[in-house]
Amino acid sequence: MDDQGRGMIQAAETVELTYRPTRGDILAGIRARERVRRLDALRWALVALMAGLGLLLTLSPDGAGAMNVLVYGPLALFVWSVPHLQAGHVLRAVRRQGEYRTTVTGTGVSAAAEHAALTARWSLFRGYRETPGHFVLLGGDPNILCLEVLPKRGLGDPEDADLLRTILDRNLKRL
Repeated sequence: MDDQGRGMIQAAETVELTYRPTRGDILAGIRARERVRRLDALRWALVALMAGLGLLLTLSPDGAGAMNVLVYGPLALFVWSVPHLQAGHVLRAVRRQGEYRTTVTGTGVSAAAEHAALTARWSLFRGYRETPGHFVLLGGDPNILCLEVLPKRGLGDPEDADLLRTILDRNLKRL
């Protein structure tokens, strides 16, 4: 195939998204990362452990009663809320960028906003996870610190979701 033919295929395999990041977008990315790293199970186990320990100490005859609820209740709530707190911090950092214009092609992902632009090749990512409202690209580093969240609402046409899924399946592993 000549260069012109490759260029036409490349142009046909381009998906563009336009969106303003929301807390829900960021939370979807954090939750997808947690599921892949199996941190969600650990977090829920800690919440159950703290709640159970607080209940056990509250009901024990020589326990401090309500004092345990005041200690273990907020601890359990904090552990449960960590992804929400993280999403809030990230949103504050990206909100000032304004509207994002992201292009996904066979070579990678390019995102541009008011103050920044970033292009990432597929080799940066280990794979992706699809949620009902997002495609979440997960970085290849051991702790998955790099995330790219592509909200489906940013697609120009609902049929673009199928093309985006095809591009992602061709270049990344579904996790």
